[in-house]
Amino acid sequence: MTNITTTESYWADSIQVLEGLEPVRKRPWMYIGSTDERGLHHLVWEIVDNSIDEAMAGHCDTIKITLGADGSCLVEDNGRWIPVEKHAKTGKSTLETILTVLHAGWKFGWGWYKVSGWLHGVWASVVNALSTKLEAWVHREGKIYYQSFGLWQVEWDVEVVWKTKKTGTIIKFYPDDSIFKITTTFDYKTIKNRLRQQAYLTKGITLYLDDERNGENYKYYFEWGVKSYVNFLNKKESTIWDVFYVEKEAKDVLVEISMQYNREFSNNIISFVNNIHTPEGGSHMTWFRMALTRTINKYARAKQILKEKDQNLTNDDVIEGLTCVISIKIVDPQFEWQTKGKLGSPEAKWAVDSVFAEKFMEFLEEDPVTAKKVIEKVFLAAKARLAARAARDTVIRKGALEWMTLPGKLADCSSRDPIKSELYIVEWDSAWGSAKQGRDREHQAILPLKGKILNTEQARIDKIFWNQEIKNMIIALGTSIWETFDISKLRYHRIIIMTDADVDGAHIRTLLLTFFFRYLKEVVDLGYLYIAQPPLYKLTKGKKSWYVYDEEQKEKLITEYDITWENIQRYKGLWEMNPEQLWETTMDPDGRKMYKVTVNDAQQADEIFKILMWPDVPPRRRFIQSRAKDVQNLDI
Repeated sequence: MTNITTTESYWADSIQVLEGLEPVRKRPWMYIGSTDERGLHHLVWEIVDNSIDEAMAGHCDTIKITLGADGSCLVEDNGRWIPVEKHAKTGKSTLETILTVLHAGWKFGWGWYKVSGWLHGVWASVVNALSTKLEAWVHREGKIYYQSFGLWQVEWDVEVVWKTKKTGTIIKFYPDDSIFKITTTFDYKTIKNRLRQQAYLTKGITLYLDDERNGENYKYYFEWGVKSYVNFLNKKESTIWDVFYVEKEAKDVLVEISMQYNREFSNNIISFVNNIHTPEGGSHMTWFRMALTRTINKYARAKQILKEKDQNLTNDDVIEGLTCVISIKIVDPQFEWQTKGKLGSPEAKWAVDSVFAEKFMEFLEEDPVTAKKVIEKVFLAAKARLAARAARDTVIRKGALEWMTLPGKLADCSSRDPIKSELYIVEWDSAWGSAKQGRDREHQAILPLKGKILNTEQARIDKIFWNQEIKNMIIALGTSIWETFDISKLRYHRIIIMTDADVDGAHIRTLLLTFFFRYLKEVVDLGYLYIAQPPLYKLTKGKKSWYVYDEEQKEKLITEYDITWENIQRYKGLWEMNPEQLWETTMDPDGRKMYKVTVNDAQQADEIFKILMWPDVPPRRRFIQSRAKDVQNLDI
């Protein structure tokens, strides 16, 4: 690694201590969001983000992450060292203080980082608290200092173990399986995607990822920052013009925005604060949208494209087909919660508004050809929006109070408590009869669909309003859609897609997932969407029978009980089960198996839906071929 030096003093009195570490193991979700796979990878982000902060401050240009064959994760940078002198307040070495005391870090001091994503000062202490073992190596002043911890208790005091010509820090940790009970296995693709993102957001940094478990490795370096990021996001799209880019500081906030329109109907706007992804947006996102809408309206009226009598274009109009990355660097960002999902800093809005509005208006004025294409795009979106509103109003007039009443084929449950209520979405000609008879009428509602719903990946909102099956779903859910969507009116907090285990069933399930991801994403984000897992087989031996949900279980039972093939029943449709069997295997809360639908990586999910649901065949063929070896239970 290249040696990065600094002339600043950087010693033990730079560290401020706020409180102890004990609460972390008792309530880990308060610090890392959850203890599932997402929370596990949050440990990696805590360490990596600190190295990224070193890079943003100009003290680091190389970071290396190694996933060990022993289940460990190692993060190495060539930034400044962690002080090792005794800390005046704790009486421990400063390194030990940082690794064992919550809210201990130089980022609470003055002048060490102008901007930092690691706001709360919990990085290594939280990782240490949730690991069975953590080791630290500090390279400084020609020496390597080492310390290790077991269940965050000191195993080895700070000690000089070798000589070095480098500077920097290495942290290696082993996640605690008593905390992360679902998995302690790091996912290579998840970490790779996150590192790619960080490389785009930090110009001039090189990121390495090595996986000792399978020999995979990757390197990232992007010279053009978020402009390169937008190019990457739109690489498979039919774009309308070149990438717009602006980078400028305003009121002590560094604003970097890049955007480009494509011919899609959906948008992809991603925001960051100090390199931390803010999936819930915040002040910077809100004011970007306002500035975008205001600037396009101002330009259109100045050029007499919009007349005085015309209504202004809306935010929905101007973001259709927009791919955009917003990245700001700000001193002391105010996030709305510990996991930094939403920015609340008021100063960000003025900076984003002024920087973007000025530069984007210049862009439109200087390139009238591109400006015309943009205006044509947003006007087409506005036309579709008006058509959708007309379609919605027509539906309401035609059906009187149809949108305020439940669809006739919905077998509703008697409970009116959304927390206790479930909605099963089933195929009309398959599970409708058995599900309706076998359900728990108090808490389980059944909604049948006639065949395959509209592919909403390729349809504008006006087409969606005319689709009867989608309309039935929206009415049953109670949230409405589009401009009038209201999650607080959701009638069921468990929405379960239950389709046959065949090709048609899989297609229907994919169409439904596409609809929820594109138009009811908050339902997914809040964890309300599930996929039922009916049994694949029924095995019989004499008077005994077993329902089997996977191939491994099937083979085990065949071997254990010497079951012959002609007693094995393969379920291809839910219609093959009577009401009692469907309840026992798929609907009984005490015995059923279900998958909760989550979106860990929205960018990757967006790409997959485009591959699967758009008409381009070659990308879909490549996607299927690359995963063919993982497919089980394929019926031909």
